[in-house]
Amino acid sequence: MQINVSLLLQEPIGSTRDYEINADAEIIGDGNTYNVRGACRLMKTQRSVLAKCSLDADVELICVRCLGRFHHPLKIRFEEEYVPTVDILNGANLPPPEDPGSFTIDERHNIDLSEAVRQYALLAVPMKALCKVDCAGLCPRCGKNLNKGKCDCTPDDADPRWSKLAGLNRLNLRS
Repeated sequence: MQINVSLLLQEPIGSTRDYEINADAEIIGDGNTYNVRGACRLMKTQRSVLAKCSLDADVELICVRCLGRFHHPLKIRFEEEYVPTVDILNGANLPPPEDPGSFTIDERHNIDLSEAVRQYALLAVPMKALCKVDCAGLCPRCGKNLNKGKCDCTPDDADPRWSKLAGLNRLNLRS
């Protein structure tokens, strides 16, 4: 997901360019590549290029309850500043950005959106991915996926150490 911005860097401040993105990338660290599509607007600022992107991807996740694989749509939205490392007019190296985590424009005046897309995609993945809101999960005894039907296991007897707590839901507490 590289975009050459050499012409944009030579234009006046506030100049913009719009780009359609449709690329395959490894975005969630599972070894698979996913299609990332959408639009990015690049705007020249006084010291850098501001990338404002609105992208979508459909990723495969594993449900935390039933361990089944399912597809989940991701909306990847971000605004990031890309700082040049080389002066566009004379080719001289510029001092590195103050923030060591800054995104940069390489010596060939290319912006690589891949790392920003990866970082924001990871933020868009739900912390507890569920295949559906009412996922029944797995049987704790036999491991059967309860979304596909009940298992033949008998319910466990409650641990007697918790018996005193069982009566709490019957109490009528009023203040």
